[in-house]
This record gives sequence, C-alpha cells and structure tokens, in this order.
Amino acid sequence: MPTQTSAQTSVKACAACVHYKPVSATLGECRRHAPQTVAFQVDDGVKFESRFPRIKPSDWCGDFTRA
Repeated sequence: MPTQTSAQTSVKACAACVHYKPVSATLGECRRHAPQTVAFQVDDGVKFESRFPRIKPSDWCGDFTRA
C-alpha cells in the first residue's frame, strides 16, 4: 500500500478543508460531525458540555473535502 508524502498531506491539511473553522492562528474546530459530549471535573462536581473536536490547521484525516 503506498504511503502519502508530506506534500500530499499538506495539500489535504485541515486548514484547506470545508469542515474547518479557525478559532485562532494555531487552532481550529472540525465541523464534519456533530459536537461530541465531554465530561470534566469542576470543583466537586462533573460538568458536561458539547464541543467540536479541536485540531491544528496542519492536521488531516480521511474525511477531507476541499474548501
């Protein structure tokens, strides 16, 4: 099975994907799927929140769709 080169990976990076929403210069959200529920500790209790996955602009995955 052939492997992707770094040039192919950078062309398909999250920053070039239609599902990418920048949050800052170094962080974004993947909007490909619905937000995921996460649980985290707050003081003595547990808080639940729905969030989109946080990703770097240079990340990539198999769901890439060019913007």
